[in-house]
Amino acid sequence: MKQHEVTRHHATPLLNPAYPPVVPRFTHREYLNIVYRTDPDALRAVVPEPLEIDEPLVRFEVMRMGDVTGYGPYTECGQAIPVRLGAERGEYLHAMYLDNFAATASGREASAYPKTIGSPALYVDHGALVGVLDYGTIRVATATMGYKHHELDPEEAAAQLTVPTFMLKLVPGYDGTPQVAQLVRTRISEVAVTGAWTGPARLQLDAHVLAPLADLPVREIVSASHLLTDLTLAPVAPVHDYLAR
Repeated sequence: MKQHEVTRHHATPLLNPAYPPVVPRFTHREYLNIVYRTDPDALRAVVPEPLEIDEPLVRFEVMRMGDVTGYGPYTECGQAIPVRLGAERGEYLHAMYLDNFAATASGREASAYPKTIGSPALYVDHGALVGVLDYGTIRVATATMGYKHHELDPEEAAAQLTVPTFMLKLVPGYDGTPQVAQLVRTRISEVAVTGAWTGPARLQLDAHVLAPLADLPVREIVSASHLLTDLTLAPVAPVHDYLAR
């Protein structure tokens, strides 16, 4: 292979890349969101400056992807933290767990999503919408919500999904020192809400050293939503460079 041909490829392995060269469109994406109040000191320990925290809140999410361009169906879950950058309010993505390696690799390499492998699931059980996360053989999160108890305004649902999202892009150099250390921003676009509900909810997080969701403990359930959507993820853009001199 000639040198100029190498750069025509987008990812390694060279002839069998870990993820496809597509901008994914998410169709029939289903959310279970539970917003809860947590310990302020625990939040301050994990949210990087220059992001700021106004209230000690966390959004636990489980997402079942009905169909994704280039990847097919998969399930994902994680924690997002409401934050502020200057006058702009958004969410900082703290942790994400997926059952799809290609989506995990592309999210981390081509963007900055804090993705790692796990075994999440979203399903209905005896009148409850249930979201769970297993890490290996250990259950680390269980969320339940009354199934379609009250309809939610679609505009309010879309507003939940389209807040700016902040993430850390960290890439080490070959000597272990940081090569890239940036705070980046993105935003979900082209959202179509096809169903939205709210209702009572509960969330249990269990301690695990490699899946430390419980380090942001549940103090009080604030709200819950069950959303059905189609959407597209926009590209990221750097908003702060930690290595700038």
